[in-house]
Amino acid sequence: MSLPTAIHSYLQSEDDVLDLFKSVPVSSDKLERKFPEWIQLRKLSIELVRSGHAQVLGRSLRHEKSMPLIGFRFGSTDPAAPTLGLFGGVHGLERIGSQVVLSLMSSFSELLLWDHLLQDALKKIRIVFFPIVNPWGIYAKTRANPRGVDLMRNAPVEALENPTWMVSGQRFSPRLPWYRGQEGQLEAESQALIDFVKAQSFGSSRVVHLDFHSGFGTSDQIWFPYAKSTKPFPNLPEFHALKEAFERTHPHHFYKIEPQAKNYTTHGDLWDHLFDEYNAQKRRGVFLPLAVEMGSWMWVKKNPMQLFSTLGPYNPIVPHRHKRILRRHNTLFDFMIRALVSSDMWVPKFEEQRQKHLTQALELWYDKKDQP
Repeated sequence: MSLPTAIHSYLQSEDDVLDLFKSVPVSSDKLERKFPEWIQLRKLSIELVRSGHAQVLGRSLRHEKSMPLIGFRFGSTDPAAPTLGLFGGVHGLERIGSQVVLSLMSSFSELLLWDHLLQDALKKIRIVFFPIVNPWGIYAKTRANPRGVDLMRNAPVEALENPTWMVSGQRFSPRLPWYRGQEGQLEAESQALIDFVKAQSFGSSRVVHLDFHSGFGTSDQIWFPYAKSTKPFPNLPEFHALKEAFERTHPHHFYKIEPQAKNYTTHGDLWDHLFDEYNAQKRRGVFLPLAVEMGSWMWVKKNPMQLFSTLGPYNPIVPHRHKRILRRHNTLFDFMIRALVSSDMWVPKFEEQRQKHLTQALELWYDKKDQP
């Protein structure tokens, strides 16, 4: 049994890649000035098309002009193989998310050439990338997609507790921030992400997805579900076990790890939707969608003048700081690869182990009123 065929089309050669990128209705000069991430994606697509599978997942439209949505898959084609995913650029203003994923892809492409450990790992697991989910948003310096929709408020999910007016999502107008879109209608970018994750991950026994964001907090954070609820999510014991393995391996890490809802709840979270869809299959798998929220407030604190630019509140502007952020998450990426190759060593095998991790997680992260 193999994975489903491409959602739209595979890019099978360098010529396919060049033809696809030539079809983008924006001049190369303008792309280099306004969207250098797109130039880097083209370069990586050419390098990686022979060693993996690149897919056109859909099209993002702006004024009848379209950009392709491109995903990548490497490693095992066994649908049940553990899967690691990296995603960036859901919010166009947070372009550092795409830049981090592209940087990790660049390192990954070099390691593929000579690293036997990675080559052996890819016989056992699958790694997927969707580095630029909202290309026109990045190009136009907008949080939303071209239709004014905040993609991370677009899923058919309602916040169950304490939604914050407007911030948690609104349906008043696309001219206001955090617009959810029309009820029951997924945006092309949202649909592409959902279809890609379902195709690559829903048969997997173990899934970890890292979605890179910025714009909140004074430290880098790893958020786990739910965004819609302050109640624990079903794979909490498994996540706590993974967190314990990470902290034993890297006791001096800099991430603050907690439920997203500890900060705020939202409507329409794509990862909440995907988690619930995966869980509805009632299979004995583990699905851990994690948001890596890079703490941009510390960048602003060190360089307050960047508050006066459109991208400043969300991205590191000073060159040396930008370089540091691009290499900052390599350890996390490497750990997740190892964790999925050896998932049998940390996923609780017995109910007694699950209960122990559940008890510890509830004590660590949840108020009494939210505990089952």
